[in-house]
Amino acid sequence: MKLKKCYGRTPAQIQAIRPLKDGVIADFGATQLMLKNLISKVCQRYNVIRPRVVVGVPSGITEVEERAVEESVLQAGAKEVYLIEEPMAAAIGANIDVAEPAGNIIVDIGGGTTEVAVISLGGIVVSNSLRVAGDELDEDIINYIKREMNLAIGETTAEQIKIQIGCAMPLMADMSMEVRGRDLTTGLPRNIQVYSSQIQEAMAESISEIVECVKQTLEKTPPELASDIVEKGIVLAGGGALIQNLDKLLSIKTEMPVYVAENPLECVVKGTEKTIEDLEKLKSVLINGRRRK
Repeated sequence: MKLKKCYGRTPAQIQAIRPLKDGVIADFGATQLMLKNLISKVCQRYNVIRPRVVVGVPSGITEVEERAVEESVLQAGAKEVYLIEEPMAAAIGANIDVAEPAGNIIVDIGGGTTEVAVISLGGIVVSNSLRVAGDELDEDIINYIKREMNLAIGETTAEQIKIQIGCAMPLMADMSMEVRGRDLTTGLPRNIQVYSSQIQEAMAESISEIVECVKQTLEKTPPELASDIVEKGIVLAGGGALIQNLDKLLSIKTEMPVYVAENPLECVVKGTEKTIEDLEKLKSVLINGRRRK
């Protein structure tokens, strides 16, 4: 059973928690336990004692949050810890040549944060980190259905609605799905039909914030890099990139071409993988380029 499916379904004696929230550590102890388990599996599989670890972090992370991440990973059994900003990792995972002397813009819409970054010569020139992303969109759907349909649903159900019929602009044909929840008047289970146009309305405010974040980043971009971006377009990564018509909405609002990366869900993971495989070459893209033991 996937752990995510346990959320909201546990008995009284079991508590399902999320060690990470908004892209940073929310529960230090739980994060350590999770990392210890993951590192232990890696050590057993690849026959290593203490591995080197690259961790993706939000671009707006504070020094205190950086140290918390490093400390957690080291105490979990890592030999060395390197931090890479998630938009940089996403760009590498999306096969963007981050070392070239030209502007590229990546928009990584994850669970806790939306990361927007203009990258050139192996570094982030301009960036924006917004704590509005997939989790916030799920919350928007929960609140909308509660307010408009008098039905209580959980986070897992909201996420499924977002994935299946969520959209940023009207679709050619309105999609629908059956949703089960608890009636707030009777307290009894009830089924309703939910439409993509309703979910678009539910997510509209948060989607607007994401679009505005991208526009603000473009406004701060140096002219030479801006001309490169006009030619190359905007690349979308992360789970949020899969929301229907989000690329079209962003293209209309920015008057630029927008592309969804191949396998957008895996871009950050693939980027960290490529970084650790070629650590010496890509060391300049890391936040902490020096080794920390």
